[in-house]
Amino acid sequence: MSKRRAVFTGLGVLSSIGTDPATFWQALVEGKCGIAPIKAFDTSALPCRIAAEIPDFDAKAFIPASMKSVRKSLKVMARTIQLGVAASQQAMEPRGPKKGEIDPFRFGVEFACMMVATELEDLSKGAQTSCEGTPPMVSLPIWGVKGIPLVPPLWMLKYLPNMPACHVSVNYNAQGPNNTITNTDVAGLLALGEAFRLMGRDAADYFLVGSCDSKINPVSFTRHSLFHELCLRNDSPGEALRPFDLHRDGSIIGEGAAVFGLEELEHARERGATIDAELLGFASGFDKGKQGSRFAGVIRTALKEAEIEPADVDHVNAAACGSKELDAWEARAIGEVFGTNVPVFAPKGHLGDTGAAAGLLELAASTLALKHGQLPGTLNSASPDPACPMRVHTGAPRPVTKPYVVKTSFTDRGQCAAVVVKKWG
Repeated sequence: MSKRRAVFTGLGVLSSIGTDPATFWQALVEGKCGIAPIKAFDTSALPCRIAAEIPDFDAKAFIPASMKSVRKSLKVMARTIQLGVAASQQAMEPRGPKKGEIDPFRFGVEFACMMVATELEDLSKGAQTSCEGTPPMVSLPIWGVKGIPLVPPLWMLKYLPNMPACHVSVNYNAQGPNNTITNTDVAGLLALGEAFRLMGRDAADYFLVGSCDSKINPVSFTRHSLFHELCLRNDSPGEALRPFDLHRDGSIIGEGAAVFGLEELEHARERGATIDAELLGFASGFDKGKQGSRFAGVIRTALKEAEIEPADVDHVNAAACGSKELDAWEARAIGEVFGTNVPVFAPKGHLGDTGAAAGLLELAASTLALKHGQLPGTLNSASPDPACPMRVHTGAPRPVTKPYVVKTSFTDRGQCAAVVVKKWG
């Protein structure tokens, strides 16, 4: 039995710099940055007041009028889930399989998503009703009697991380393998890797593999301000997130979604699908000490499965988030494998750190680079850091000269992953 090959045959993208693949790509080439002062809520009491928001996002604009039930269900979805559903529609229409072109039991869904922070209005009325004392504090006995009845009955279903996969599966009658990965920033590549393995084992012919995240709300943003290394360059948002730069001083929160149509090659050919790229290798691991060698081993394993050498790679798409420690860790891993011979592109300078959405949203940049034959420059990485021993591509776009790209991703706890993608044709 010949090896089952997996190819990309659809793409949906929502980001602060573009809400479809074409505008997203054009913004990358033009060096646009989506980081700006936050408009979603009052940030005056917070130390960090900038983020990469999607301007004027309205999920209904992405769902055709003919999909009435989907449009109706949007009101019981938090923004994160709406992003995933909207990006899935982009990936499916017009390039995904139509009814009759795929067995529903061979249509899978894999999503990356984290716990979604509640919108204040869903809990505030009940909380205010349950307060007592000076200063006022929520009383749990009162909350149990008077507060809970004021919480919307579908509150939990609005925020569970598995809901993007659930809604997407219902929308397209996808009754095949279905899962949600919640490993923060590395979740997207893990979801893609799981779909890749399942397809290789003949468990499905087509997957929607997606990722979505939005932490630009008062609850989540306040938590990140307390516990995460955020950059405080509020007066210069376009220069705030500085991947691998000597003067980097923290990350910036972003929001977004990306969904790929991943299809078995012969199935794609039979229905006449347009193929963008091929997924050749995947690996993941845990770098306990975050020294880089184990991360490098993960990259080498992905290259081995793809049956290529480091010298065959056009560029590495890195997850650098502007952290002193984490960027240096990833750079050591990349440098150990590729030295300074392969250029590195780090998209977060454009997009912010989009959390669970990051891996696939950033991979979309490289699949588009392979398609268009040029690699955008990394923003805000002008001063090389000796602690980052590899070559960052900055400035004007450069030609793509080789057919392979490696995408890396990680969490701040040490989980890491890598995929290898090849240009089609």
